[in-house]
Amino acid sequence: MRGKILIVDDEPAIRQMVSLALSQANYDCLEAADTAEAQTKILADKPDLILLDWMLPKVSGMDYARQLRREKLTEDIPVIMLTARTEEEDKVKGLDSGVDDYITKPFSTRELLARIRALLRRTSPHAAEVSVETGGLSLDPVTHRVTAAGQTLSLGPTEFRLLHFFMTHPERVHSRERLLNGVWGNNVYVEERTVDVHIRRLRKILTPTGHDGLIQTVRGTGYRFSAQS
Repeated sequence: MRGKILIVDDEPAIRQMVSLALSQANYDCLEAADTAEAQTKILADKPDLILLDWMLPKVSGMDYARQLRREKLTEDIPVIMLTARTEEEDKVKGLDSGVDDYITKPFSTRELLARIRALLRRTSPHAAEVSVETGGLSLDPVTHRVTAAGQTLSLGPTEFRLLHFFMTHPERVHSRERLLNGVWGNNVYVEERTVDVHIRRLRKILTPTGHDGLIQTVRGTGYRFSAQS
């Protein structure tokens, strides 16, 4: 699968049409008719991207987008807003609410897929199956191969996911809780000190090629992945 996408729309016909198009493009789809159902789906199985209708019952898509940006679990999930509103002022309001892109109804599935691919390339290289590289350290999510200084490094599955998370979220300080949610998932119970153990293992693997310094400890806060000292 290229990525997991949550479709939040109160119109079953729209959800069915979009889900079919995405499934044919090899995306894994989740569906929700309102924000309450969307929240349940996110907590159970965090998506790589959310397609969010503006006009939803009880809580509007715009208000829900603001909520998503306030919560640690969902602050990094890219959001494309779907709406029949075409005025520039409405588009500005939607973008100001924290969504990453905006597409007006009716839309073609071809355009929607192009927008999704573009957004995933920018925000979720793993979901878009795009290799990432920093300072001579390269990670390919398709082949699960990590190379550095011309050498292939051997990483366990957890260290691979941890390195991938760091490389796709650089220059930001991540708490242990954030790393647990991003790497292990919020529905798996793992103690926070487990993060430190895997950080040590990952640094040890990266030490021979001199890339261990990319993982920086921020005292009292967590860790940062950065090529800057």
